[in-house]
Amino acid sequence: MTGPTGHAASGHLSAGRLLAYALPALALAIPTIPAFVLLPAFYAQDLGLGLAAVGTAMVVARLFDGLCDPLIGLMSDRHALPWPGGKRRRKPYVLAGALLAGLGLVQLFSPPAEPGIGYLLGWSMVLSLGWTLVSVPYTAWGAELSGDYHERARITGWREGLAMVGVLVAGAVPALALAAGLDRAGGLAWVAWAAILLGVPGLALLLLRVPEAPPPSSAPPALSWRDLRALAANGPFLRLVVAWFLNGMATGLPAALFPLIVDHLLRGSEAARNGLILVYFLSGVVFIPLWLGLARRIGKHRAWCVAMIVAIAAFVWVPLLGPGDVLAFGVICALTGMALGADLALPPAIQADVIDLDRLRTGQRREGLFFALWAMAQKLALALAVGIGFWGLALAGFETSATTQSPQALTALVVIYALIPIGLKVCAILVVWGHPLTLGRQKAIRRLLDRAAPAAPPGSEPRKPEIG
Repeated sequence: MTGPTGHAASGHLSAGRLLAYALPALALAIPTIPAFVLLPAFYAQDLGLGLAAVGTAMVVARLFDGLCDPLIGLMSDRHALPWPGGKRRRKPYVLAGALLAGLGLVQLFSPPAEPGIGYLLGWSMVLSLGWTLVSVPYTAWGAELSGDYHERARITGWREGLAMVGVLVAGAVPALALAAGLDRAGGLAWVAWAAILLGVPGLALLLLRVPEAPPPSSAPPALSWRDLRALAANGPFLRLVVAWFLNGMATGLPAALFPLIVDHLLRGSEAARNGLILVYFLSGVVFIPLWLGLARRIGKHRAWCVAMIVAIAAFVWVPLLGPGDVLAFGVICALTGMALGADLALPPAIQADVIDLDRLRTGQRREGLFFALWAMAQKLALALAVGIGFWGLALAGFETSATTQSPQALTALVVIYALIPIGLKVCAILVVWGHPLTLGRQKAIRRLLDRAAPAAPPGSEPRKPEIG
């Protein structure tokens, strides 16, 4: 079943259209893990900027990024821009963001010999702005492609599965650069250019082959108090975003400290580090179909909780590791990577259901705003993870330049890497386990939306159906 513009309003997308939508996620994901995992350690350790300084710069850049998210979300919801065939709300922003992000990516991943903290902060902000201009409209666009509970999980599964393939490419590129005789800096530069070269055809396919619904005939120009009240009254959204934030912190801490775990706790080689990254993300890709199948049986939110339990069961073994335990850590990476597949595929699909509830209550289409707030929570979680992780290690006396660390420093590394994330994941499970938007309730909302009158005029009081 398709709408007047050819997009699937509530039914099943063809494999070709689904691939055209999801393929850009591959290129978008290539620099993501290097930016969050390898780049902070590279600037702090290899370029000598220090843990505390790099941690502070990352927090400032992410806070700036978070402030941009709701602004760009509102703009892409309410301010359509010229595009061939008529104004559009998603495509122009995606194109502009891709150009800006490409520039920031090259500068940040190919720094001069002595970049300084201002260089890191400035280009991080450029990259973040471009990334947000792409990611917020892109994910909102995906939520608009179908209204079906399970089809939304399929859409996000394809998108995030290809994103993890992109991460695998990102893991392979530094290994190829190392084999070609380049150092870590050369490997990062190759990552940037791989993202650009693969991104151009994927972006072209998205913009040319995936239809976008025309913008609404009228929309309020700015965020109002009624909008904020409607968001605050959306209990399922608040529960979901709190769980997403907590789990984002729990994922971000190990990601930020992963290179230090390999270098200082396991004393592994560069090749071992690249191999462990490969295991982690390959496991995530392979197990996405398992999580989608489990979501069909027990619901998307319960399947996500099961994945977080798997990650907890893996992290509890980290305190027992020591020098040379690379193989044992590989098993842990496989299990936590398995859980990552659910982290990426299921929560955005639940978020699309939450947006349906908002649309039913207010009569407005605000996918961009919701996914902007979603992204803001994720970026804040990752920023705090880098800041807390690096500041905590600095306070514990951890020295990245030292060949050996004190027992106190290694203990702090293990606690921040594994034990704090366990506590955060337990809290996230408690928040989201009883999430009210089940399959039956989401179908009821869709039936009401399908029968509803045209969207309520801007500024009207929201309706309050008794759902969730």
